[in-house]
Amino acid sequence: MLFLERLQENCRKQPSKTAIEFRFECGTQQVTYSELLNSVQRATSWLARHGIRSGNTVAVQLPKSVLAFELHLAACSLGAISMPLNPAYSAAELEYILNDSEAKLLIRKQFSKDATENPFSAIKALAKIVAVDIHKLRDQFPVGNPVSLQVPTDPDRTALMLYTSGTTGHPKGACMSHASLTANMDMLAEAWQWSSDDVLLHTLPIFHVHGLLVALHGALHAGASCIMYPHFDPQQVLHELQAGKCNVYMGVPTMYRRILEAVGNKPISLSHMRLLTSGSDRLPIESFQGFEKLSGMRLLERYGMTETGILCSNPLHGNRKPGHVGVPLPGVEMRITDPETGRVLENCEVGELQTRGPHVFSGYWKDPEKTSRSFTEDAWFRTGDLGCCTADGSYELKGRMSDLIISGGFNVYPAEVEQVLLTHPDVEQCAVIGLPDPEWGESVTAYVVPGNIKPNESDLIEHCRQVLVFYKCPKRVLVVDSLPRNAMGKVQKSTLRKTAIPDLDA
Repeated sequence: MLFLERLQENCRKQPSKTAIEFRFECGTQQVTYSELLNSVQRATSWLARHGIRSGNTVAVQLPKSVLAFELHLAACSLGAISMPLNPAYSAAELEYILNDSEAKLLIRKQFSKDATENPFSAIKALAKIVAVDIHKLRDQFPVGNPVSLQVPTDPDRTALMLYTSGTTGHPKGACMSHASLTANMDMLAEAWQWSSDDVLLHTLPIFHVHGLLVALHGALHAGASCIMYPHFDPQQVLHELQAGKCNVYMGVPTMYRRILEAVGNKPISLSHMRLLTSGSDRLPIESFQGFEKLSGMRLLERYGMTETGILCSNPLHGNRKPGHVGVPLPGVEMRITDPETGRVLENCEVGELQTRGPHVFSGYWKDPEKTSRSFTEDAWFRTGDLGCCTADGSYELKGRMSDLIISGGFNVYPAEVEQVLLTHPDVEQCAVIGLPDPEWGESVTAYVVPGNIKPNESDLIEHCRQVLVFYKCPKRVLVVDSLPRNAMGKVQKSTLRKTAIPDLDA
């Protein structure tokens, strides 16, 4: 049963149940399943009146809101391609994506009357641009005889396109079908035992796989309720988690670190919480242990990416290993291969993670060459991530293949060095990259955000030497105020490389 079918079924079974409770500064918007379905049907009619047809791409660049989600579902219902966009994109970034995606419609927020300049006025893209008042647009949706919510007859039709951040060159449009999205929802429903009794606290953006699909789609797929905030605020989240009205929360490591900072050393009671997940980046062991110490709850780390949805998860019940992302979800095939020879590796050998199954995306938008390079001859998707599988079947990530450092002929995995640096009391955050070196080929270089005391470079290098073999230890340690991160809090190492070497072609 495709997601849109499941949504309609949930609306039929529990029309008056709250689907989304959106809390913002001025009040609360409560939307039942019946109201959500009706609004999506009306939004579908509105899109049709703007000329949207099956196969068209609809770009939605709106602040996080119920309206943005309704327009996403409406585009899917029409057989169009939903393309949620980060509201913070610059005009240049937006213009590239609109032209590359051949978007037919861009829906964005109106500029305030006192705005001195419209940064999008110079955009020359294929899209028809419609500026809307997010508080009044719903009033413009047709009332009489709205278009019925349609379920695509072809499950392999593209439902969603998300542009990857792009570690090199321009970002790529990853196309996900109705079937692949639904497959991942079914897998997660089984692995995490979603039920209609769940209440999700949602503080993630909804232009990303994590917030849109794993969290919001996941809750509505199960017929659960969602308490949604427009932005993440650690004190607000801490209050909600302890209030007892929600039992599921999904965050990224940066969020959990800020929650721990807000807590201080005071214990918190979260015994009513059924599930707290962490994803979109590696969870530092210190955060895992710190959260467990103060709350008694073990965060559930999982692993996924835009092109595949969630691949692995630590168990809902059972042992969760710090630094591990668990085992493949039901229906997900995983293997580790040698990046050079393609040989399938044995347990505990480090290589590229590859996956196969109904959860994998269709390919990159109108780029058969990139799509072909991303798959093996026997249809395994190359994730580009390095990792290993332990004897018990649990996976451990070692970083991106593009981040692998080869120093003096030896492989150095940045994640291993970062884990050691984070055990130093004066290191709050860190990122390790390789920079060109005439003697070593690449030198291990660490960027460190200090805690209360600014650490000494030689002390940090010596700290690593106590744990790591010589070639893994940083040759340089640079203390910085902050690390460049994307919207999901993931460190952008390509930006660090460009900063260190301005003329680097990355």
